[in-house]
Amino acid sequence: MQRVLAVLFLFCTAGIHLAAAQPATPLLMPASSLPPQKTALVFSQRIAYYEAGTGPTIILVHGFASQARFDWGNVILPLAEHHHVIALDQIGFGQSDKPFIDYSIQTFVDFLGEFLRTQKVSDFTLAGESLGGWISALYTIESLDPANTGPYALPKPKRLILEDAAGMAALPSTGASYPVTGTVADAHGVAIVFHNKSLITEDFVRENFAIKLAANDGFTQRSVWGNPKLATEVVKDRLAKITIPTLVVWGGNDELVPLEAGKAYAAGIPGAKLAIIPECGHGPSIEKPKEFLAAVLPFID
Repeated sequence: MQRVLAVLFLFCTAGIHLAAAQPATPLLMPASSLPPQKTALVFSQRIAYYEAGTGPTIILVHGFASQARFDWGNVILPLAEHHHVIALDQIGFGQSDKPFIDYSIQTFVDFLGEFLRTQKVSDFTLAGESLGGWISALYTIESLDPANTGPYALPKPKRLILEDAAGMAALPSTGASYPVTGTVADAHGVAIVFHNKSLITEDFVRENFAIKLAANDGFTQRSVWGNPKLATEVVKDRLAKITIPTLVVWGGNDELVPLEAGKAYAAGIPGAKLAIIPECGHGPSIEKPKEFLAAVLPFID
């Protein structure tokens, strides 16, 4: 698992050749097709987020070195047909502010909780992808703790969705600085996220590279990677504390966090259900949004 997590945090630099075929539908939802991002101040820092729809609330938490548009853009509008959807760019990523701090999983938990508290969000489903799954799992554990009381208590989710979540093992200590994507050749490494490599066109790679450069989140990536606190934030031995209905969704061909981790999550959380998306890599919500929605909608309706 340590080797896999190392790959998870290094995928941006993998040298993977692209197939020439064009995807039937774009992997990256055009920004113009999504609602304009809103902003909220959390601990004096600007947090950008998408908000759409009415109905039961679902909070979407993206993964490492990513943002809401990349991880959740293909499912925000379908979910919003019958739900109130909030998909935020986490502190340090996307269009949110990037303070010069030591980032840990707890950092993201604290900012998520304060965002939900100040936005008066309650009675919600929490969904996290990859690193966002690790954050969502730890957030749920802490929010359900009997000691979580008082005016600054973390709002408690009613349901939890973990999509190809990290957090079952500590990151390996390599002693090396995390290599932030800095060339188009490096940017081709995004292909490791997907099972169907023919989906990854040159246009997609270059657009994604431009988005990552605009996000300017290299410091955040290196801070997370090098923070020794993450070793104490692993959730493997605390999963039994998650006592709300939980759905674990996993790409059957995930090269970054393999299916065995998904099975371990489902086995460790009481009553959790496991939905495996076949012929799919690390992000079903990106690569196979229809299949992802087919698994998720019955769970949240």
